[in-house]
Amino acid sequence: MKDSGLFKMILASICGICVLFLISPIIALFTFPWAKSIDLILDSFVLQAVIVSLKSTFISLLIIMILGMPTAYYMARYSFKGKKIVETILQIPLVLPPAVAGLLLLVTFGRNGLIGKYISPFGIQLPFTFVAVVIAQVFIAVPIFIRAARDGFEKVDRELENSAAVMGASHLQVLYHITLPLSKNALITGAILSWARALAEFGATILFAGNLAGKTQTLPLAIYTAMEKDVNLSMGIAVCLVVVSIAVLVILKYITWYQEVEK
Repeated sequence: MKDSGLFKMILASICGICVLFLISPIIALFTFPWAKSIDLILDSFVLQAVIVSLKSTFISLLIIMILGMPTAYYMARYSFKGKKIVETILQIPLVLPPAVAGLLLLVTFGRNGLIGKYISPFGIQLPFTFVAVVIAQVFIAVPIFIRAARDGFEKVDRELENSAAVMGASHLQVLYHITLPLSKNALITGAILSWARALAEFGATILFAGNLAGKTQTLPLAIYTAMEKDVNLSMGIAVCLVVVSIAVLVILKYITWYQEVEK
C-alpha cells in the first residue's frame, strides 16, 4: 500500500513533536551554565552519594542475577499450575508507583511489619539502613532482569539442548555450555537495564531507606537534597546521571546491532 504524501507528513510532524518534547529537557540540561556545577561534582557531598550508589547497585545486581536467573529459567522451561499467577506477581513492581513500593516495603520489613516483627527481636532493623537501599533496588529492578533473561532462554533452540542431553550431558552442563552462552546477550541486556533502574531508583528508597548522607543517600536522592542548597550542585549530579543513561542506551544499541550481525 502506497502512503499519501499528506498522511506521511502528518505522521512525520507528530513524530517530530514527540522527539522534540523528549529531547528538549536534555538540551536544556546541557545548555545550562554548569561550569560551576562540574567543579561541585568533586564535593564530598556528591562523592558520598556516588559511593553509596555504586556500592548498593553492585550488591543489588548480584542479588538480582542470583535470584533472577534461576527464576527466569524456570519460568521459560516449565509449565505448572498457577504459572499465570506467578507471572503476574513477578511483574507487580513494574506497575507499582515507586512511592507505593517503598511504603509497602516499610510495612513489610518495619518493626511491626509482616516480616519485621519476626526479625526485630533478634535486633535486626532494616528500614533506614544501607540494607534497605539494596532491598528497595532489588524489589524495583529484579522484574526487568527476569523478563529479559526469560526472553533469552525462550529463544534458545530446544533441539540443541535435547541433543546435548541425549549425548549424556547433565542439566547443569547443558545450561553452562549451551543455554547460557546462547542467552548471553539477553542476560547482559537485562543486567544493564536492571542496574540502570536500580541506580535511578528514588521513591521506594526515600520512603523505605530514608535520605541519610553517606549511609542511604544515593545520587537521585542527592539531587533532591542539593536542590535545597545549590541548583548548580544538583545540575552537576544530573549531568552525571544523564551521561550514564546515554551510555546505557549506546551499549544496548550495540548489543542489538551485534545480535543482528551474528544472525
